[in-house]
Amino acid sequence: MNQSNPEKAPRKPRAPRASKPAAAKPAPKAAAPAQPEQTRTGGESARRKPFYSRTRRAQPKAGKSGAIPMHIVPLGGLGEVGKNVTLYECQGDMLIVDCGLVFPDSDMFGVDLVIPDFTYVVQNKDRIHGVIITHGHEDHIGALPYLLKQVDLPVYATRLTIGLIKNKLEEHGLLGRTRLIEITPRRKFKLGCFTIEPIHVNHSIPDAVAFAIECPAGVVIQTGDFKIDYTPLSGGPTDIAAFAEYGKKGVLALLSDSTNAERPGFTATEKKVAQSFANLFHRADKQRIIIATFASNLYRIQQIIDLAVENGRKVAVSGRSMANNTQMALELGYLHAPEGVLIDIEQLNKYPPEKIVLITTGSQGEPLSALSRMASASHRNVRVGPGDFIIISATPIPGNEKMVTKVVNGLLLLGAEVIYESMYDVHVSGHACQEEQKLILTLTSPQYFLPVHGEYKQLKKHAMTAESLGIPAKNIHIAEIGQDIRLSADSLETGEPVPAGVVMVDGLGVGDVGSVVLRDRRHLSQDGLVIVVATVSPDGRVLAGPDLVSRGFVYVRESEELMEEARRLVLQCFERCRAERTHDWNSVKTRVRETLSAYIYRRTKRSPMILPILMEV
Repeated sequence: MNQSNPEKAPRKPRAPRASKPAAAKPAPKAAAPAQPEQTRTGGESARRKPFYSRTRRAQPKAGKSGAIPMHIVPLGGLGEVGKNVTLYECQGDMLIVDCGLVFPDSDMFGVDLVIPDFTYVVQNKDRIHGVIITHGHEDHIGALPYLLKQVDLPVYATRLTIGLIKNKLEEHGLLGRTRLIEITPRRKFKLGCFTIEPIHVNHSIPDAVAFAIECPAGVVIQTGDFKIDYTPLSGGPTDIAAFAEYGKKGVLALLSDSTNAERPGFTATEKKVAQSFANLFHRADKQRIIIATFASNLYRIQQIIDLAVENGRKVAVSGRSMANNTQMALELGYLHAPEGVLIDIEQLNKYPPEKIVLITTGSQGEPLSALSRMASASHRNVRVGPGDFIIISATPIPGNEKMVTKVVNGLLLLGAEVIYESMYDVHVSGHACQEEQKLILTLTSPQYFLPVHGEYKQLKKHAMTAESLGIPAKNIHIAEIGQDIRLSADSLETGEPVPAGVVMVDGLGVGDVGSVVLRDRRHLSQDGLVIVVATVSPDGRVLAGPDLVSRGFVYVRESEELMEEARRLVLQCFERCRAERTHDWNSVKTRVRETLSAYIYRRTKRSPMILPILMEV
């Protein structure tokens, strides 16, 4: 595989391949559908200085072979599970596929969300024709509000996905000024020189689609998250005929979901879960049933409602996202419940326990979720006890195992019966396993393959699967976030990387928490804080103090000797600085910090953050 930069090292064009049809002439740019005008919004990141010049990239010309290039730039979703966003460019036109977020790691203290760095998108906002969305999970739509605050773009998605996006945009005050265009499978639409056809796929949420993206360079298929379920609960099986049709025409590149690339065989059907739930409902008998699942897993919610009706139970929901999604899905017709089955959570105590099913959030042990509050006995409406039968209908996302275990332990301590082991088949994945991945690879027969959506080990395994099917290793590329991948019928090359990475969201702050702030938070979490407060005269004489305040370091009342000796050393440090006529307060603070730090480490083998505060009078 040639990794050179095509702009710097032009290659001698090869002769056209006999098996490839001559490249079509570039399609004329189609005007965007008439849409109401919208206020273009900006923000700090839109105004900040770009990493490099905004100079428009010179449009590459087709070689003698007629091979027209396109650029694929992943801005997230590689080497990680989540934050999926990919930018496509051909002949100066751009479009974005998905716009997701990822939840913070355990070492991102206080951070709420992690979103992609949109610097490159903002720099090229006038060339981008829209955002197309594969489905409504947070890792594919969660960052949309943060993007739309900086760039005014139309959003194209299926009906349910638009409903979920509306909920998010309303929270951010963006709903009234965002153009949302509904798309349907097998109905093509144009964005600049791109012609996009949505393809129906199965996933753990309805209305999921893959995209066949056709442009003068060729056809690229991006599967989104998918699996192949021949007995789905609704919507029909994955449209494998559409994938096969494109395979016969010729596919330049395939970008395919790698989440389950390490798992052999096929992903189980949702109907397997239905039978397991039926058995567990029978086992619960006279107990109240509480089920934790993803708020977006409408298939699971519908299964629970149907079983509740069969068993004569009422259904309530707990958790803001669960309540919002359920209400929206009922209004759009994606959920169905007989009159009187759904009740408000405030009415739980009006019914005996054996007549109640409660659907809640918190299947991943999120600290602020409804199930976590139940486990800590702090939920406003639900008190968990020996009469409860709790089902956690999800597999822990890597990294969340400890949080889920903590919640399970809390529920068990309260006396509840908890079903969480995988042996009960209360959850199936929404992602394709190896045999399904092989089927898509075989049907599409792509010239190039780029595994996406997964950690590096999953991307690598998916690449190995593709190679085992006969795709040449030089035509398989495991990309990195921010890498500019240049594709044509002649070659796959990489160019200069673009600005990319992560932006951390903490409360209302977007991007104001960086590595320095995280380092300080990590330091505080590990060793605590010691504050030194002193009032000094202009000539360095100590007028009051120094006083030492400890937080998270030691309990002062039990460490009086340590703190008194520390105070004495600090006072000596001030006296030395005065004798040496050191009146630069920054230098004095540094001397105090170094003196106190050395003493504390010698006595305790700890390194708390030391913060000197000097007040000059």
